[in-house]
Amino acid sequence: MKDVKKTAVTSPVKDAQKPIGKTNDLGVIKISDSVVASLVHRAVTGVDGVSRLTSTFVDDIAEIVGRRKSSSRAINISMEEDRVDIEVKINIKFGFKVPDVAAQVQTAVIESVENTTGMNVSSVNVIVQEIEDPIEVKEEDVEMEPAADLLDEAK
Repeated sequence: MKDVKKTAVTSPVKDAQKPIGKTNDLGVIKISDSVVASLVHRAVTGVDGVSRLTSTFVDDIAEIVGRRKSSSRAINISMEEDRVDIEVKINIKFGFKVPDVAAQVQTAVIESVENTTGMNVSSVNVIVQEIEDPIEVKEEDVEMEPAADLLDEAK
């Protein structure tokens, strides 16, 4: 049997539209931006001091209509080959230092995305939309046990 050498014919148009992903001997591995957004969401909400991902009024209306979840609108992903740029919009809990929380968000996002996907995170831009006050609990909403009952239970 004669060895046949295959040569690939390439065109300039086809080369300009290479798929985003990594190529190995078995084929191309593509990572969807929704996978990256999911990793970002988990990383951000795991940072102490982050109240939630933010949404705007327009985002809320879009979620009601069923177009897109507001949490996914709070995360913008831009991927090019094995590089990704991320923008995330968050609310921070009152009492936390904004620069500290934002830096922790950046670190958590970079570690999560790079460790899971192998992609290089070139930037993580954190936009703090609001600082949220802690939920105040009214005294009449909390059932209080008389102090004497608590002492009896302790014995």
